[in-house]
Amino acid sequence: MFARWRAAGLVVPTILTLIMLPILVGLGNWQWHRMIWKDSLISKIDERRTAEPESYPAVLSEYVKSGDVEYKHMRITGTFDYGRERHLYAPTTASQGWHIYTLLIPEGGLPPIFVNRGWVPSELKDPSKRAEGQVTGPVTITGLVRLAHPKAWFAPDNDYAGNRWYWRDLDAMQWGPQGPPSVLQFNAEKSQAYAPFSLDADASVENPGGWPKGGTTEINIPNNHLQYVVTWYGLAATLLVVFAIFARQRLESVNGKKLQPKEE
Repeated sequence: MFARWRAAGLVVPTILTLIMLPILVGLGNWQWHRMIWKDSLISKIDERRTAEPESYPAVLSEYVKSGDVEYKHMRITGTFDYGRERHLYAPTTASQGWHIYTLLIPEGGLPPIFVNRGWVPSELKDPSKRAEGQVTGPVTITGLVRLAHPKAWFAPDNDYAGNRWYWRDLDAMQWGPQGPPSVLQFNAEKSQAYAPFSLDADASVENPGGWPKGGTTEINIPNNHLQYVVTWYGLAATLLVVFAIFARQRLESVNGKKLQPKEE
């Protein structure tokens, strides 16, 4: 039999097919598991967004326990420190603009937390131009918990001195225009830990004067894995069909003496 397959020129195609087939099936299996994981993630996020807000201490406790607090709906009461306002670059299709992150000092001595109060156009980036929205005294905020965001490959460096931020570096946001201190300064000056996450304020309560506009959280999690599953499994099936047709034609040629087996 091997002599017939060799005479038909099928040895190398067979080896290549046996190599490629498990690779294609494996890629299909991987995309299938990714699809299931992505479906579960989207369902979990939707459930958290619509759930009743949890307390700040409860979310802190869950973070210490598991770290799994992204997009949890949270409620917190405290006083804004407007001297600690950070501007995160957030252009839209309509206009250039910024997300306004302001440090909130919670009641009860809990760790301060940066709250993304919402979006403003570039002409309102200066706090003096939206003074009506600088609410004094205790406020209660609800919103979605967001973990620190790693720097994207092409993102510019954050400009501490200019208070222009291009990625959500929560550790660095707590420091002033001079940026993060040295290790010695850090150990000497840092008296209280900050929250390891931020909070995107809901749009349900409008700030006085209308700015910043809350509800900035964008959840865009593409789930195209089903088409990838179909693609990889389809390629595997196509490979089998093509090889089967090719092998049959070559073997029929040998049987019809169009190709003669070589002498052993």
